[in-house]
Amino acid sequence: MRKNYFALAVFLLVASFTAQSQALEDMKFGKGMINFTAKDSSFSVKFAPRIQILSSTNWNYEDDEFGKANTSFLIRRARLKFGGFVLSPKLKYKIELGLSNRDIAGATVYTGNAPRYILDAVIKWNFHENFVLWAGQTKLPGNRERVISSANLQLVDRSLLNAAFNIDRDLGIQLRHHLTLGENFVIREIFSVAQGEGRNVVTGNLGGHQYTGRLEFLPFGKFKNKGDYLGSSLEREAKPKLAVGVSYDFNNNAVRNRSNRGTYMENDLGLYETDIKTMFIDAILKHKGFSFMGEYSNRDAEDPIAKNSDGTETGVIVPEGYGINLQSGYLFKKNWEVTGRFSTIDMKEKDVSNQYTLGVSKYIIGHKLKIQSDISYLTLADISNDVMFRLQLDVHF
Repeated sequence: MRKNYFALAVFLLVASFTAQSQALEDMKFGKGMINFTAKDSSFSVKFAPRIQILSSTNWNYEDDEFGKANTSFLIRRARLKFGGFVLSPKLKYKIELGLSNRDIAGATVYTGNAPRYILDAVIKWNFHENFVLWAGQTKLPGNRERVISSANLQLVDRSLLNAAFNIDRDLGIQLRHHLTLGENFVIREIFSVAQGEGRNVVTGNLGGHQYTGRLEFLPFGKFKNKGDYLGSSLEREAKPKLAVGVSYDFNNNAVRNRSNRGTYMENDLGLYETDIKTMFIDAILKHKGFSFMGEYSNRDAEDPIAKNSDGTETGVIVPEGYGINLQSGYLFKKNWEVTGRFSTIDMKEKDVSNQYTLGVSKYIIGHKLKIQSDISYLTLADISNDVMFRLQLDVHF
């Protein structure tokens, strides 16, 4: 019943703005379904739904033979995005809701045992020159691949490195600033203080807080249309553009085994706590139809083995180790692209996991309407080798 009320509320909200909008006939696909600005310019609303349909087939590969195919079809993402400004273009907001099972899964007692509909709910205030203060729930400034929207990826989904190390979303504040040295050299700084337990937690702060800092360097100037956070080289930069980023994340007294993600480290006294540190180094290069992205990540913990008060182990361990992700693609004239990726993660007390991926994409209307496919060979730690083929359709208004 709760889901029905939620869907009805979203429908009525969208319908009300549709009824008020005066220029729907002038709108264009990919620019949002609704773009509404009040006559007195006191606020604006942009609404854009999105759906991602995925087909995936896996084969176990052992002794030079393929096992039985395991095929699945999935609504990978179904989302509603809202954004705009309030009173002034310097005070912006963003709301993103997830409706697919993958988006709302993960309910626990710490999230009120409720579906986790809210992905982003954040206010962005440009309070002075190049300083912007963010407040609310949104992505932390971690690895580049995670911050790139899943709607704008170069391959069907993110890499093994991202799955193992990313720090995802949390609730808190972020201070952002940028400056330009000379004519083109851009430097961006981000500092974040977050609750440290991930998104949609309703029980308050459980351990310490999470502190994240990030520096970005763009020696040849900004990318067109924020292309440093878009997969592929759709803007076909006339001159080489490069962005290098470094992030460091410190989760003080973390209570989950992957910093603000993963399993809660419960023990006989409640929750086990340990400091977890994660580092990211990444770079992205684009020139004409060519693109390259590389990432390195490392995680370690003060005491990675969760224990009870008497020193006995609970069985939950913080996965320490490092990962590397390298991917490159070339976009042909009619927006067909071929992309290759190599990912490896080396976790302590486990064998190395590798993934080799070859992808083909057709961008019909940029990232807003595209068909992507890829095939991967996976050698996973403690698991036999797999071959995986995926085909995905993405529609983003």
